[in-house]
Amino acid sequence: MNKPLSGCSARIGAACLLALVSACSTVPLEQKRTPAVQPGDIPFDQVRDSGPAVPVDMLATPEVTPVREPIGVAGNKSPYVVNGVRYRVLDGVKGYRERGHASWYGTKFHGRKTANGEVYNMYAMSAAHKTLPLPSYAKVTNLDNGRSIIVRVNDRGPFVPGRIIDLSYTAAQKLGYIDKGVARVEVEALDPASLPSAMETLAVEKDAAARNGLPQDASFKLPDNTFLQVGAYSSSSQAEQIRAQLAATFGYPVTVSPVNRGGKMLYRVRIGPIEQQRALVALRESVEQQNFGQPQVVVD
Repeated sequence: MNKPLSGCSARIGAACLLALVSACSTVPLEQKRTPAVQPGDIPFDQVRDSGPAVPVDMLATPEVTPVREPIGVAGNKSPYVVNGVRYRVLDGVKGYRERGHASWYGTKFHGRKTANGEVYNMYAMSAAHKTLPLPSYAKVTNLDNGRSIIVRVNDRGPFVPGRIIDLSYTAAQKLGYIDKGVARVEVEALDPASLPSAMETLAVEKDAAARNGLPQDASFKLPDNTFLQVGAYSSSSQAEQIRAQLAATFGYPVTVSPVNRGGKMLYRVRIGPIEQQRALVALRESVEQQNFGQPQVVVD
């Protein structure tokens, strides 16, 4: 069952929110274009959200293992305005606890970019929130049945009065309200200071044998051809210099990918492909700590 009011009136499209934050980035990023609507296509704001055509039992999905992640620029512009309402992203999450209604979102946004530039996967344990920094982790409890889960917050929404969080298809299923569409919940943010650093898992993630020994959630598979794009440069020599520095520093494949944008050649420097979510998190933190800027998650 689709969640009520799950269209653009309830949530802002990720592309729209990314536009709000892109001007704040200090890294030259590739701008992706939204495909033109073809004759006969249904406008996106009229598409009805839902779960998969054939229901999928996701109750056995492993819980998320929270880690301390860096708060980047993408998705964290503050304040921002949606439908005439101004929202301010919290400076910190410690002590945040709120009760209200949760909704969920599915196929309409599946495979599209989230507010922080990642890719929404309705089968992952993720969520959208209006004011928690991205990314964050939160414990969500269904007040009607007592079930609790941990989700990773990487998107913005729901922009409907009374709703405080939008969960993925899987997260809503595990809380037991897929058919209802909404549920009374309590959301409690996890203090990053109490979590292990994502960097602590980087060496393990790079070792395939060691990775197999991690909990399943630590080996969550990303979409094929997922990369961290460090920058897109007009100079091929500058791009090659950055590529060599990244390859020497991180030990991951790093490539320079040329692309023509409006008659101008850009040279994109990318780390990857990266297969695992935890590896992606750890690499992004490490890239930022080594002063290579704010990398962007891209999927080709």
